[in-house]
Amino acid sequence: MESIYYVMTWLCHRKCVHCYDDRFRPYVRGALDKVVTESATNASRIIANMPDSMTYKDLEKPNPDGSYPERPGRIILAGGEVLLDPIREAVLYPAIEQIVAKYSDTGGVRVVVQTTGDRLTEKILDELLARGIWRVVVSGMDDFHVGHEGGKRDPMIVKLEEMFAAVGMKPSGRRADDTAWTEEEGQIYSIMGAEPDSWIGELWPRGRAWTNELSTADINTNFCSRWSGGLNFLNHGYSGSEISIEPNGDIFPCCLKTKAAVGNLQEEKLTDILDSLAGHPVFEAINSGRPERMGLTHGWDVERFLAESETETPSGKPYRNLCIGCDRFHEKVLGPVIEKLKQQRLARRAAA
Repeated sequence: MESIYYVMTWLCHRKCVHCYDDRFRPYVRGALDKVVTESATNASRIIANMPDSMTYKDLEKPNPDGSYPERPGRIILAGGEVLLDPIREAVLYPAIEQIVAKYSDTGGVRVVVQTTGDRLTEKILDELLARGIWRVVVSGMDDFHVGHEGGKRDPMIVKLEEMFAAVGMKPSGRRADDTAWTEEEGQIYSIMGAEPDSWIGELWPRGRAWTNELSTADINTNFCSRWSGGLNFLNHGYSGSEISIEPNGDIFPCCLKTKAAVGNLQEEKLTDILDSLAGHPVFEAINSGRPERMGLTHGWDVERFLAESETETPSGKPYRNLCIGCDRFHEKVLGPVIEKLKQQRLARRAAA
């Protein structure tokens, strides 16, 4: 498939006000051991159940003869902060090695490491490149990340650019959410942040961004129809497909994450899960980027979905967004549907 966004750990050295998940934060003592153990224990099985091949057909740029070029997809390894000491050597490095080996004979894969940037050193960069990564994405250069506000981040950006240049890495000519990324060759880097006009834009109504009332999204903001939303998540093997994975192996159609996972990669293969959802009206609506239509076959017309998309912020202000309706549909209707599909898959596997 084109892209897998694998959140390897909840461990982070910050507790940023804009973060979309409360679980990204510092951990200490027993809690730290638990978070690291979860990541280390699950990673190998999760990777084993990723697609047998990460190549996909690019429908956006057909060849002159009308055929579709086949390209290597990408796996983004992110956190939290995957470069922190407890995670880097115990989880990240073995995962990169396993991923590169898994796809070495099936068309390859492009491995991306996402970091906030302030934990990257020359030594770590050398270790990443030696393991065959394709791209480093520095995603913490914004006013929301603690210590990077305003001009504070400028010296760090200069330092990072010098570090990348010293090992021959070139800056990406495209934003990290630009789907034309496949055209770039060599080992590259990009530096970005959660600015109002790029990346997550209006901020997802999730986690601390929700608690701190930072989301400016409204009912017309359809995160589902954007890259890293649910759009095309079922279309593995073709351009536009991406799914998100949590440290325990749960998978989701979008990086925002629906209220319920659609499956777990410790238990089943990713393609088996996705294929079982294909053709189902609920998941096809998500796949089309039309979340307001996911409940049509379950008694939720568009008017009902829009009504369920209304809520209040923590301070009591009116708020409306389709993600809220999606959350409520999962809570009130979809949980048993997902479980039934899972049991059907497991029964077929047992019979086989």
